[in-house]
Amino acid sequence: MTKQVISTSVSVGIATGLYGISFGAIGAAAGLSVPAVMLLSLLMFSGASQFAFVGVIAAGGAPITAISSAWLLGVRNSFYAIRLSPVIGPRGLWRLLAAQLTIDESNAVSAAQEQPKDQKLGFWLTGVAVFIFWNSATLLGAIGGNLLGSVETWGLDGAAAAAFLGLLWPRLRGSIWLAVAGASVALIAIPFTPAGVPVLLAAAIALLPFGGKK
Repeated sequence: MTKQVISTSVSVGIATGLYGISFGAIGAAAGLSVPAVMLLSLLMFSGASQFAFVGVIAAGGAPITAISSAWLLGVRNSFYAIRLSPVIGPRGLWRLLAAQLTIDESNAVSAAQEQPKDQKLGFWLTGVAVFIFWNSATLLGAIGGNLLGSVETWGLDGAAAAAFLGLLWPRLRGSIWLAVAGASVALIAIPFTPAGVPVLLAAAIALLPFGGKK
């Protein structure tokens, strides 16, 4: 079973890491420097939140709106932490590292295992694999994005929204109606609110207590 966990963890890390190329390129196209893109990816390390942040910045939104949007989408990780607490083990420095690696993928691989040792192995291996591949790909994307030049020239001005939707769509599952509600609120708010606020409102809709399955 351990070999299967290792194989799954590495596969998930590679597959998820490919999205990092898109994020790096979009971040650079939005006007962020390569170091800024890398700091965002290394410290925030949450794909949906990162794409939301860059999307708001690219649209000309205020930094506080970008931060709020990213934070709202990252709240779900705190619920993962509660479930993973018995798996991770004792408190200390390992807990701090585990907090950084608590993402959709590490939680999913861990939850899919039956034995406690495999749950723990799945969490750590997946978290580390995604972290390495995601940030390596982000660097490549950011460097490439800087070389591309103008956003409009290459048609990347709408890429942040498209990439964010592509990352989010597989996770919607049974909550399509909630996604439609969020999109509707965002569309209605566009003419009346500053850039970035519609995204923040849509993210808030997704966090309503009656949204999605428990």
